Amino acid sequence: MPSFAATAPAPAPAAAPAPPAGVAAGAPPSPKLLPTVRRALKLRHYSRRTEEAYVGWIRRFIRYHGLRHPAELGGPDIERFLSDLAELRRVSASTQTQALSALLFLYRDVLGRPPSHLQGLVRARRPERVPVVLSREEVRLILRTLEGTPKLVAMLLYGAGLRLLECLELRIKDLDFSRGQILVRRGKGAKDRVTMLPDGAREPLRVHLADLRHKYQRDLAKESARVPLPAALDRKLRGASTEWAWQWAFPGLRPWREPRTGLLVRHQPPSPRIGRPAGGAGRGVPGRRAQAGDQPYLPPLVRDSSPRRRL
Repeated sequence: MPSFAATAPAPAPAAAPAPPAGVAAGAPPSPKLLPTVRRALKLRHYSRRTEEAYVGWIRRFIRYHGLRHPAELGGPDIERFLSDLAELRRVSASTQTQALSALLFLYRDVLGRPPSHLQGLVRARRPERVPVVLSREEVRLILRTLEGTPKLVAMLLYGAGLRLLECLELRIKDLDFSRGQILVRRGKGAKDRVTMLPDGAREPLRVHLADLRHKYQRDLAKESARVPLPAALDRKLRGASTEWAWQWAFPGLRPWREPRTGLLVRHQPPSPRIGRPAGGAGRGVPGRRAQAGDQPYLPPLVRDSSPRRRL
């Protein structure tokens, strides 16, 4: 006879989780936020440093509010975050302004929800400071304590009035010995400009480039002489990334393998490697005491309104 023993009913299938508020059922999943922010910044041609700074502030903003999505937050949450930066963390006015710019970019250009007027925002106070300027003799003392590439970079910073990143991002084609000029590409505000090539830096620069040319020939034989090119020039100018004219005037110590292409690429050196020796030398100037407003690298310490062709 067939058995009529009771059997346990089959478990009901688990219900699908409800979609987040504001998302229709069956809608495709939204892309991750931070990669979307990076794409939006690249689309608008923001610099790499601005991209890293903005993504960093957006990440801090999300963590500050317990990992809630910024779409669930609004103007009062932005005010609370920025006010705490000024009141509790005691950040400078420029730091708070950078954080505000990052969040405005997030809500205006990524989420499409410009925040309302931030009336309750506590602003960090911007103090009035007198710039620290070294005399010519103090600059000479600093240059005597330096040697090699850091010294050459310091000579160009002072003699040509370059910013640190402007100097480190120079390419061979930007140095014009016949006209005595340096062409600065994409300087502050993404603007190009022409400045002087200091007489005192000409011969050390020639020696540096001659030594660099030998290293370039070795890298060329090892297929590691490739450098990144701006925008889409790598596709427009085939082979330009390995030409001598496009090489960095101050390349990094070793090439790196690009994760996207798998090719060895040589980048310019990071700024602290050049900046720290200059800052240490500035603190060692006889008769000069370190001040709270001093910067850890050379350019702000050596502003000079007179002609700087001769060091």
